Amino acid sequence: MEHETGPSITHPTGSIVGSAVYRGGERVSSPTSLGEVYRQLDELPDALAWIGLYRPDEAQIASLAEEFDLHHLAVEDAITAHQRPKLERYGDTLLVVLRAARYVDAAEEVEFGELHVFVGARFVATVRHAESPDLSTVRARMEADPELLGRGPEAVLYAIMDTVVDEYSPVVAGLSNDIDEIEIEVFNGDPAVSRRIYELSREVIEFQRAIHPLPGMIASLAAGFDKYGIDEELRRHLRDVADHVTVVNEKVDGFRQLLRDMLTVNATLVAQRQNEEMKSLSEASNLQNEEVKKISAWAAILFAPTLVGTVYGMNFDHMPELHWYWGYPFAVCAMLMVSLTLYVVFSKRGWL
Repeated sequence: MEHETGPSITHPTGSIVGSAVYRGGERVSSPTSLGEVYRQLDELPDALAWIGLYRPDEAQIASLAEEFDLHHLAVEDAITAHQRPKLERYGDTLLVVLRAARYVDAAEEVEFGELHVFVGARFVATVRHAESPDLSTVRARMEADPELLGRGPEAVLYAIMDTVVDEYSPVVAGLSNDIDEIEIEVFNGDPAVSRRIYELSREVIEFQRAIHPLPGMIASLAAGFDKYGIDEELRRHLRDVADHVTVVNEKVDGFRQLLRDMLTVNATLVAQRQNEEMKSLSEASNLQNEEVKKISAWAAILFAPTLVGTVYGMNFDHMPELHWYWGYPFAVCAMLMVSLTLYVVFSKRGWL
């Protein structure tokens, strides 16, 4: 939860995490309730209120809507959350929805947060639905630069957007490291790498959804800065944010293409390994077939003399050629001839 500078704020729901009133870029008070913020704004016509809410209930959003005349559609978005990044102007009030991201080293994954920023002529109200982004650093940075804070609510909006975009850099670095690891796993034949590629691709796609609307949003915001006469210094700051967004967008687009190529390469390598395995199995099967052929051929060669010998080994009185003088030599010659014939036949067929 956001920890703001200054006195800690207690609220029944614990959702007011930062509240301050500024004049000329300097903090003049730290109200402890929304009602107190409203009273101080009434008492100080030239003051700026910066209210930070964390998962507020409908009553608190309704209180903001009534006090600052927020459009009912903007209020619905803030309550339901799960919005894509966008910029909407409702009369004198601007609604900016941002998707923050942070890389969790332990889990090697990206966590996303959602932030709604209401910007009016005399107030900035932030509504967070996740732990990130850490807006305490934004408040500390702005309070350390009264000149920038004194430029009004648009300066606060710039600082918030700048912080959200800057926090994308560690995410890009973490994703880049993951992709390097996956590349090694792909060529090492890790069987689980396909799942990791798929999971990382989903994170990259989610990251793209958080980033891709930002250039258009910043362009619209810059046009509004021109229309409402915002000073040139803030416009330069905003252009700097746009440059950072462009760099991140290009890198993330490259990540998605790399992961797509890695998935293709991994599928190709898996297919090659399967083909090699099938080839090895086929070669082993062919070797076995050759051995079976040889065994069968020699078994046939040895069986033929056995058959002849068996016939001539039967002791029948009325057997043809039983008392023939050349009977024994003939039987031996028949065995040799049959064996030699089978040997020649099997050799020609490549069985031996």
